[in-house]
Amino acid sequence: MIPKELLKKIRRIQIRTSHMANDVLAGQYHSAFKGRGMEFEEVRPYQIGDEVRTIDWNVSARYGAPFVKLYREERELTVMLLVDVSRSLQFGSSEQLKRELVAEVCATLAFSAIRNNDKVGLIIFSDDVEKFVPAKKGTRHVLRVIREVLYHEPKGRGTNVAGALDYLNKVTTRRAVVFLVSDFLAAGYEQGLRVARRRHDMIPVAVSDRWEADLPNVGLIELLDAEAGDVIVVDTGSRGLRRQYATDAAMLREVRDRMFRRMNIEAIRVQTGESFVEPLVKFFRAREARL
Repeated sequence: MIPKELLKKIRRIQIRTSHMANDVLAGQYHSAFKGRGMEFEEVRPYQIGDEVRTIDWNVSARYGAPFVKLYREERELTVMLLVDVSRSLQFGSSEQLKRELVAEVCATLAFSAIRNNDKVGLIIFSDDVEKFVPAKKGTRHVLRVIREVLYHEPKGRGTNVAGALDYLNKVTTRRAVVFLVSDFLAAGYEQGLRVARRRHDMIPVAVSDRWEADLPNVGLIELLDAEAGDVIVVDTGSRGLRRQYATDAAMLREVRDRMFRRMNIEAIRVQTGESFVEPLVKFFRAREARL
């Protein structure tokens, strides 16, 4: 039985994200992700402005006038949401946890997909794959995806991105658009990402919190490693400690981003307490321009 509070949260996310998918991101998702190819639809008389290469010379010769071929895009795509639910996603310095941000981003992407008649599937993972929802269409299916992302109680603490990518390649044999949603506080997944990149259209969605990059000065605090379970006491009043913390965090981000660049993968970066719409729009527009 799903708690009433969670049902209300799912409903709020549905209202907000479906609006963004239908209004704010309308058309941009479609332009950013092309179908599998083009298939012939019909011929019609040539009109000024038609490309010469589309002329059907056989039909034109038969009727003694120029005709052109019309094609339509094979639109249906499979969109897979590969979602990290490890313990580090339960952190948030603002009113929003990283996992709540993940749910909103996934909901927006899912509603954008079904609006364009694409199928949506879900793989939830921590240090192991914990849930697989095969790709389907429809609003009810998207609501199930949102519920799973919000309501699923992870069994594992850690983050095994490589294992999740390997599982993806086993259950998704046809090429798919894959959004890998994680805070990427893990290592050892470069080879798995490289293999998945060759099979699928891989798009990392890097989720972060401002305190992960810049530790505030709030005196003595206890820091819990949510994945390892270790607790340490640190003095955030120390400028040296805060400087070293910021340097280490920046280095981790640079290592991750450099890896993405080597594979020619463009990531979407979102942060708790900030709107994720602008990063999505920016990504869709840049991708459309490249295509």
